[in-house]
Amino acid sequence: MAASLNRAQIIGNITRDPEVRQTPNGQMVATIGVATNRKWKNAAGELQEEVEFHNVVCWGKLAEICQQYLKKGSKTYFDGRLKTRTWEDPDGKKNYRTEIIAENMIMLDSRGGSGAAAQSSAPAASSAQPTPPIQNSNEEEVKIDDLPF
Repeated sequence: MAASLNRAQIIGNITRDPEVRQTPNGQMVATIGVATNRKWKNAAGELQEEVEFHNVVCWGKLAEICQQYLKKGSKTYFDGRLKTRTWEDPDGKKNYRTEIIAENMIMLDSRGGSGAAAQSSAPAASSAQPTPPIQNSNEEEVKIDDLPF
């Protein structure tokens, strides 16, 4: 049997404060928007830039940590697996949304920043060490029907 791999790793900026909800069975879930960008020069030597927007979902303790520490603009690393959800809206139209189900997260901004300092566009000090990865230890499988959104 051939092995397969479903893995996603991104480093980007949080586009809005994490939205945290609770499933009917009491489990915390956070939805987070993350923007990544890439820059390159085209054949004419002109600088080009492309921005990609990602949907990240964190469960359990990881969701709580994201709610507590991540804010719009925070530079963050996520790693997890890709999952595409499908649903029908009230008009019967089928919708799709691909998300990164995060298993690990590393906050890349300097520590100790809060309030206005955390929203500053100044780069973090080069001596700042990133936080260790935070792993989602929740082994319970979550059903799409349990999602509150």
